[in-house]
Amino acid sequence: MARQTVITGTAGNDEDRKRDAALRPKWLHEVIGQKKIVERLRIAVNAAKKFKEPLGHILFDGPPGLGKTTFATVLPNELGTSIQMTSGPALSKPADLLPFLTNLEEGSILFIDEIHRMPRIVEEFIYPAMEDFRIDIVLGEGVNARTISMNLKRFTLIGATTRSGMLSSPMRDRFRIHEHLDFYSVEDLATIISINAIKLKTTITPEAALELAQRSRGTPRIANARLWWVRSYAASEGDGNISKEIAQAALEMAEVDRDGLDKQDRRYLETLVGVFEGGPTGVEAIAATMNLPTDTLSDEIEPYLLRGQFIVRTPRGRMATPRAFRVLGRSSQALNPEGSQSRSLFDDG
Repeated sequence: MARQTVITGTAGNDEDRKRDAALRPKWLHEVIGQKKIVERLRIAVNAAKKFKEPLGHILFDGPPGLGKTTFATVLPNELGTSIQMTSGPALSKPADLLPFLTNLEEGSILFIDEIHRMPRIVEEFIYPAMEDFRIDIVLGEGVNARTISMNLKRFTLIGATTRSGMLSSPMRDRFRIHEHLDFYSVEDLATIISINAIKLKTTITPEAALELAQRSRGTPRIANARLWWVRSYAASEGDGNISKEIAQAALEMAEVDRDGLDKQDRRYLETLVGVFEGGPTGVEAIAATMNLPTDTLSDEIEPYLLRGQFIVRTPRGRMATPRAFRVLGRSSQALNPEGSQSRSLFDDG
């Protein structure tokens, strides 16, 4: 069966999406990393083929850029079926979901990205579709209203979310398979970079691939972005081949250091350490000082700083760790020698 993709209202930059799609694996055996998840999905796919049943509904959760969409696009290839793609924010009312559900083929896949942002009214509308492969459509209003039940082709719903805790329990419970994607090892990222360099017809040394991997925050999407930039730098400033020296020079120009910290990360740490003496202080105070929205800090900047143990969250606010002081070339002993950290008026934990 031919693979059909319908993309509606997906988030993110079009250029980034096209870049990721060009480098995305097509089959499960091509997926690097997430080995246990790959193996479990392989078993589920084989069972679905033998039973001649649709694959059970799947929920992928985890930080951005770890391969949730990749898995969703690989599975229809494995099953020999089609896929339709949309996103939670694009489904503001049940009617927005109807074209997808009514156009489903037997055994096909409906992928909803950012499913946690789907309104409750749409979520409740999809319950019978997930359980009984039918939908209830209300015609008319008031005493003249009547409900029509429409049968659907058996399908698989795949949801992707960065915030599984925001999904309601009834929604979560309707997924037979729930997989959490974790960050990748440096070795797996280096392998991904080497494979994708071949796809881009670019020569890269193992040392250069390792250098890129070490600065990619354990995230394939970031690794691919780094590779595209270094590839452009190598073509402009060299002979097109990526050596370790070229990779280092390119990343230094992009202001990405050996710890994977970029300009905004270091600015955050400089603010926390330089202005607030290492904390504890509230994220609102840091955001106000940096002139950035609080959501930008908590959703985009802080996750890696927390995972990399550059900062910690305490009941009184954010605090810089000794590692943050070392990265900035400062002594943590010089500030607050008695351990009594200043507290911000904006302190919100």
